[in-house]
Amino acid sequence: MHISQRAKRMEPSATLVVTAKAKALKREGKPIISFGAGEPDFPSPSSALRYAEEAMEREQTHYTPAAGIPELKEAVCSYYKNHFGLTYESNQVLVGAGAKPLLYEALGCIVDPGDEVLVFTPAWVSYVEQIRLFEGKEVLIDTSSTGYVPNLDVVRQAITPRTRCMMLNTPNNPTGAVYDEKTLKGLAELAVEKNIVIIYDEIYERLVYGHARHHQILNLCPEAKDLTIIVNGVSKAFAMTGWRIGYALGPTEIIATMGSFQGHLTSNACSVAQWAAVGALREANNDVIAMHSQFSKRKDLAVSLLKDMPLITFQEPQGAFYVWINIEKTFGKKHGNTLITDDSSFCSALLDSKYVAGVPGTAFMVPGYMRISYSNSTEEITEGMGRLKEFLEEIK
Repeated sequence: MHISQRAKRMEPSATLVVTAKAKALKREGKPIISFGAGEPDFPSPSSALRYAEEAMEREQTHYTPAAGIPELKEAVCSYYKNHFGLTYESNQVLVGAGAKPLLYEALGCIVDPGDEVLVFTPAWVSYVEQIRLFEGKEVLIDTSSTGYVPNLDVVRQAITPRTRCMMLNTPNNPTGAVYDEKTLKGLAELAVEKNIVIIYDEIYERLVYGHARHHQILNLCPEAKDLTIIVNGVSKAFAMTGWRIGYALGPTEIIATMGSFQGHLTSNACSVAQWAAVGALREANNDVIAMHSQFSKRKDLAVSLLKDMPLITFQEPQGAFYVWINIEKTFGKKHGNTLITDDSSFCSALLDSKYVAGVPGTAFMVPGYMRISYSNSTEEITEGMGRLKEFLEEIK
């Protein structure tokens, strides 16, 4: 069978590959601890379960409007009004089957072949592949030397007449960095000046720790509202990854165009899951606060254990639930008979020898690192960190 060149060029999602391998080993009876997937281990909020059950009892298990049920769109508008003071109407909201397809649809409605999209690396694994699927060109701007926050001068120099969009993700996956007010305002002002669309991925906006604060970019630069597509969802902060509900907010024209795109791609998101999201947005704020408290403790635990390990360095995360670890000091050394040559071989050796799964930094466009998630229980974090330390100490 003929396979398109487009499909052949596409790399599989590294996080899903690692997760699948870890689950396969676990089914074989191996004592796997996976720090690979960005998935909370908490149950979904009781209000989400109740709303879903009630929806099924009402037999609301059929097609919905492709853009989402009115009740969920209204709940999203209320959430953004209450949390950020931003006013959106229902026709400026699109509900999708998770945040990922909404990012894809946004790019599909913006990018023509040869158009450029600014991506600040390290970046989530799907950004670049989605850009490439539309024959766009990713322009990678490495933030490793600036605390994983973009340098405005570097960004300005990267802009060309073909620049159509910049993709911003804060709190950031994989680094845990939280963009500061000055940087966000500067990026928004630059977008307005150059007429560049902002895709603002704030799926981790409820997960910031310590003195860090998440800033809504339109609070800092209201003038950018007509150029900004906000992407969010219930997966992370509400522990509802499997329900697959995301939402986008933006100017009426682009949201309508994305809705038409979605009508041909997926149709509506699951009807029952949409009602579960209504329950979460309306009534689960206390659940989010409680989970946030646990994530904060887990972050502190993971960081404290990592500080006691050889051959690695890292910047303490401010948000999300990841630690971005530099493992370059292990390259050229051996673990047993296994030569570690890069981040992929490091992660492979760690999984094979200690049954601990992490994601190589190459997947996020910055080799030499590993991302681990601390969305696991404290018991798993403690055990997994112990195995990682043992692995590092065995490297010679």
